[in-house]
Amino acid sequence: MPVMPAGACMVAEAAKRAGHTVHFLDLMFSADALNDIQSAVTRMKPDVVGLSVRNIDNNDMMGPVLLLRDLPAMVSAIRKKTAAPIVLGGAALGVMPEEILRLGDCSCCVIGSGEEVFPVLLERIGRNEPFDDLPGIAFIDNGAFRRNAAVPSACADCWTTPDYHQWLDLKSYRSRMASVPFRTKIGCPFHCVYCTYSNIEGSLCRFAEPGHVADAVTRLSAGGLRDIEFVDSVFNEPYDHAMAVCEALARAGHRARLQSLELNPRSFDDALVTAMERAGFAGMGITVESASDPVLNGLRKGFTSREVHRASEVVARHGIPCMWIFMLGGPGETEKTVKETLKFAEINIRPRDIAFFNIGIRIYPGTELESIARNQGLLLRAPEEMLAPVFYVSPGVERHWMEQEVKKFMNTHLNVINNDSIGHSLLPAIHRIGHYLGLKPPLWRHTSFIRRGLRAVGMDV
Repeated sequence: MPVMPAGACMVAEAAKRAGHTVHFLDLMFSADALNDIQSAVTRMKPDVVGLSVRNIDNNDMMGPVLLLRDLPAMVSAIRKKTAAPIVLGGAALGVMPEEILRLGDCSCCVIGSGEEVFPVLLERIGRNEPFDDLPGIAFIDNGAFRRNAAVPSACADCWTTPDYHQWLDLKSYRSRMASVPFRTKIGCPFHCVYCTYSNIEGSLCRFAEPGHVADAVTRLSAGGLRDIEFVDSVFNEPYDHAMAVCEALARAGHRARLQSLELNPRSFDDALVTAMERAGFAGMGITVESASDPVLNGLRKGFTSREVHRASEVVARHGIPCMWIFMLGGPGETEKTVKETLKFAEINIRPRDIAFFNIGIRIYPGTELESIARNQGLLLRAPEEMLAPVFYVSPGVERHWMEQEVKKFMNTHLNVINNDSIGHSLLPAIHRIGHYLGLKPPLWRHTSFIRRGLRAVGMDV
């Protein structure tokens, strides 16, 4: 599913509000990105070029793809047409800013809230003033990497819903069943060993007012954007804020279809799911990673298998379709723990719900998982060489064996998918067919139907 570039739209809108003339080039559906970039730069004659960089790679050990491989060519294409400063931003820069900056001839990058920092940076550039002291800016100075700490802020722009109609070809996104990303908070209080959210958003949470969330959802829905996904790092933590958001949404009387794939079983009960039903949720996902305590402890998930089982009992009492998200191979994983997780999925996941299994965990510099992998002798690559995907698999289990166990499970359970499924070459066409047939997002609700149909025409997906 194509992801709408919410962050880039927010930054564009913030720059426009600051008085600048802003042109926006969305490359999501481009057939020739380099040609489109050069044509746009020639036509627009920009004073500054901003590039939004969302992901480093696809997080798939079975078929790793370095998404940043295209960035140097894009920077070169811009440089052929203009000497204007090039500024990088986006979530990827919060993870490995130095390594990404060194990929091309860029002036600097913005780390953190671009909608707050970028307009100030533009003021400095417009007045030909230095910007090397600006908070939230990183750059290469005489070969050395320098990074200025960002100043935490509860700026109003963080919760502004951009006018997507102004920036994007929404018809193309709708035809592929894309949802609108929306955050009810920034930051994550959890400390999972593999996670980069603390580097991107920080560990202290900043919250949107529940009434603001309801108003924004109502406006989006009234404007034809009815499928909205809450993309908080964890939607239901803290519990009271999630409940307040759901209650405000229920009162708003909007017409949106809501979903969140980032629910934690620790703060998950009947009252919350009932509130979500009243709020208009059409899908939810519980990110458990494992149903075995040794692995949950190794991942530092902050909950136990008992809470995972209790969450399945709650799901069974309600009607919202649920996707269960698992990640096999973490610290503490063995054949026994894998079988324990698969047994949980066999017994506790309803046939009309979905299970997603990922194998292996992407290791990013600065995470606790990097330290674990080095201490176990599994990682020898230097941090600056980790842009190319490198993955962790517990030494207590064999990767090929896990792959075969998941495939056997998928063969007998049509409601199970893996990375091969979500990277399937036919999936974009399936999205468009689903839209044509009038299917309502999220598409994963129809996994069993889709897999059964593909099997009927000889495709084992």
